[in-house]
Parts: sequence; structure tokens; C-alpha cells
Amino acid sequence: VQLVESGGGLVQAGGSLRLSCAVSENIFRFNAMGWYRQAPGKQRELVATITSGGITNYADSVKGRFTISRDNTKNTVYLQMNSLKPEDTAVYYCNAQLVKWTNTYMYWGQGTQVTVSS
Repeated sequence: VQLVESGGGLVQAGGSLRLSCAVSENIFRFNAMGWYRQAPGKQRELVATITSGGITNYADSVKGRFTISRDNTKNTVYLQMNSLKPEDTAVYYCNAQLVKWTNTYMYWGQGTQVTVSS
């Protein structure tokens, strides 16, 4: 499984970016797709997830500002980020989660850098 992120970059505080994650397989087969981020010196943290049924979940720090969505016809997952803050600066990773019996398989993209200037 290959996941390729795009859309990162440098933006001023208050601005917007939209990240895309193109997946090499039909994303409907995954139980959930998600976005995680990792800032320098910090652990990777969950940003948002969306299940195959369209149920979304967000970290408290991004609720009301970020929106995750998916296009099953394009095998692509998006993260619309509005009202960006300097603390949103991080490498953002796309994730695909597959549950088979009692095993959970996690697939990751290479990451895309998001930098928010104050």
C-alpha cells in the first residue's frame, strides 16, 4: 500500500491549506483513514480520522478548524485546515488502518511539512 501526501507548505497564521493523500488501493477496504502530525521534539499525534462509513473524529486542538474528508472514487483523503496557528506547524502524515481478525495494520505516507508563521 502506498500513500502519497501533498499540499503542505508555508502559510501565515490565520491562513488555510488543504492536504491530500493519494492511496494506491481502494480506500474503502480500510476501516479508517487518518491524518497524524509530528512536531520537532514531540511524539506523533492524531489529528483526525474518518471511517469507511464516514464517521469523523478530531483532536480537541483542531476541532472547528480542520475537516477531514474522503473521495472513494479517487482513493484520496483530504484535510482542510483553516485558521492555522503556529502550533499547527509539523510534518503531517496520512494513515490507513486495516483490521483483520485480531490484528491491526497501519500504513503511512512519507509526510508533508506544514509551517505556520506568526
